Amino acid sequence: MNQDIIKGKWLQLTGKLKEKWSKLTDDDLSQLDGHREYLVGKLQERYGIAKEKADVQVKEFERSLH
Repeated sequence: MNQDIIKGKWLQLTGKLKEKWSKLTDDDLSQLDGHREYLVGKLQERYGIAKEKADVQVKEFERSLH
């Protein structure tokens, strides 16, 4: 899934993001604005995981949207 698709469906995705990663705040989600790397960074920060693990989780999430 590319950046344009994520931005286009952002409002729909925020609910799914909060469902999957409940530690993300509304402020986090408004800051994300479809930027994948910011999401990876926030997952690292909120869940205390390595970048690689956060990246894998985001890729799995992206695949689940297809």
